Amino acid sequence: MGTGRTEEFRKDAVRIALTSGLTRRQVADDLGVGLSTLNKWVTAHRDTDVVSPEDRELARENERLRRENRILKEERDILKKATQFFASQKP
Repeated sequence: MGTGRTEEFRKDAVRIALTSGLTRRQVADDLGVGLSTLNKWVTAHRDTDVVSPEDRELARENERLRRENRILKEERDILKKATQFFASQKP
């Protein structure tokens, strides 16, 4: 494998790590590289143009939506439990 291809692979790995919404461990496992290796690559490439400002913005938005979704699911589960609880309290 030539260095050009290795460098391209690293950049792709960093792009995936920073924008996919997967954990670093998932990305490392999926790509067959060590977590510490992936973290090193991310540190080395974070401030380069590997990830465009648009991609970075999309990644932030995805993260915000994921967080919001998680909260809504938790609230729904709590409401479901409360409904079951009150239904079981009928005289």
